[in-house]
Amino acid sequence: MLKQLKKWNTLRNQILFIFLLVMIIVLLIVSLLTLRQVSTLLQNNAEKQFQQVAIEANGRIDTLYQQINISSKLVISDEEVQQLLTNVYDGITLTFGERQQLMGHVNRIMGNTEGIFSVQLYSGNQERILPLGEGLLANRINLKWIDEANKAKGRMVWIGDDPYDKNNFLAIRRVSLMERQYRNGGYLLISIDRNHFHFANEPHANDQYSILIDQDEKPIIQNYSGDLSNIIKNNERTVQLNERDYMVIKQTSLLTGWTVFILTPVSELTEGMSGIRTGIILSGVVGVLIFTICSFFLSTMITRPILRLTKTMQHASEGSLSLNPSVPSVNEINKLNSTYNQLVKETNHLIQMVYQKEILRSQSELKALQAQINPHFLFNTLDALHWSLEEKEEEELSELVLAMSNLFRYTITKETDEDWVFLKDEIQHIGNYMEIMKMRFGNRLHWQASVPKEYELVRIPKLIIQPLVENAILHGAGNKVGDCHIAVTVKPVKHEEKERIIITVQDDGNGMDQNRLQWVIQSLKTGGTSSSSGRGMALSNVYKRLQLYYKKTSHSELLIESQLTKGTKISFEIPVDGGN
Repeated sequence: MLKQLKKWNTLRNQILFIFLLVMIIVLLIVSLLTLRQVSTLLQNNAEKQFQQVAIEANGRIDTLYQQINISSKLVISDEEVQQLLTNVYDGITLTFGERQQLMGHVNRIMGNTEGIFSVQLYSGNQERILPLGEGLLANRINLKWIDEANKAKGRMVWIGDDPYDKNNFLAIRRVSLMERQYRNGGYLLISIDRNHFHFANEPHANDQYSILIDQDEKPIIQNYSGDLSNIIKNNERTVQLNERDYMVIKQTSLLTGWTVFILTPVSELTEGMSGIRTGIILSGVVGVLIFTICSFFLSTMITRPILRLTKTMQHASEGSLSLNPSVPSVNEINKLNSTYNQLVKETNHLIQMVYQKEILRSQSELKALQAQINPHFLFNTLDALHWSLEEKEEEELSELVLAMSNLFRYTITKETDEDWVFLKDEIQHIGNYMEIMKMRFGNRLHWQASVPKEYELVRIPKLIIQPLVENAILHGAGNKVGDCHIAVTVKPVKHEEKERIIITVQDDGNGMDQNRLQWVIQSLKTGGTSSSSGRGMALSNVYKRLQLYYKKTSHSELLIESQLTKGTKISFEIPVDGGN
């Protein structure tokens, strides 16, 4: 049995099985996504249509509401109404004739307004003025609506159902007396015909429901007889009513604060999906059949070249790849893996030998550059000492000798592994060097160093900045009459890969023209010196050491900028982590 399984464990059979499995999975995913996309598309289109219906319905309700608002505003701002209420406010009692005349005047104003069933006018102390008769506003509506009308300061406040007449709604607005600094002169109570806000108030043929609620979530009109709390508090796109899923569309008016709800059965939106589902299933069956035949021929075509490649690799030993671990696989791949591992072992042996030789060469070159900088530095320092011997006193010379001792100790000792030092130590070394140089150039040599506190412990190669300062002194202060300023600055540089700093050495010496500058840059790249006499090795040394220390990082080249009579600036970027 095991032998039979191994016999069938071939690459072709596995490719055929995997292709069929992938095909079935892809068909299932595509079918499900297609059905879902079609269903979602239908629902989204229906939702947009019903949303537009809700917007139009809301606009119509706003228009009807605005008509009542404007008509009632005409009443409270009418000159005759204002005058009579002002008299009441001043304590003048209205006669029966004045009230009767006022009632006729108000009826004429409201005569052409649709939706208003009747109006009632009350004084500031809530006594009824119109219609004729006695009564208090507090007996007609709840006191909280009177408080709301006072807070609205003349704007119309919607109350809702009339407690004494279910066919009408109530609204109230306060009358502000314009001749009395808009003080409270009374209240206008408006009765509105319920049929005025007619909106799909009859059951729809497909069980669609339309609901209009006010700002207090009380229904104004609806054709749904069930509980509205589940609909109003629902924040999802669908809600379940009577064991059916309904899509909820709602639109809130900015004018009234009322909300229109349109509920449509989801089943009505996805009619025809069963036909699409059947078509997808039939297409999948045909696709699997076709794919099976194609996969059989394709797997055969794939395995033949692999067998030929295996035989070829048995006689080859090229490439530099890691060993591929032996894993249970098909017969062809196991044979190919063993041959491949044999070639990799031979290739890696050769690579290791070449790699070790390259490391030895780089280390030798780096040591040569380090050895080169020390006598060059010694020569320039002794030269400065020579210029100071005839001019300085014995005490000053002793300080000079002590400073030189510190300089030489720094160059020949290894305070850190592999000649790496902290940035602050390099700056301190430059300071000692500048003290010696001042013995030669006197007070006309000035320098400053700007290093942020957080970068003082950054590790850099020893003597990577000092040769640039030395170069600035010799070619800046040495070739210039008068004061010379040298600045060493360290600043952070924004970089996507890792944090970096830029180190700049700048002087205000005579500088170089563009031809000379281009010659120096080209000489550095070709491995020459920065001086035509062949003795200027500071720039070349620093450039080569940067390439060796930071060969795996970018932006480590020297950037030289110079203008004639204005000075020279040399800078380079290094990573904060030392290039590790």
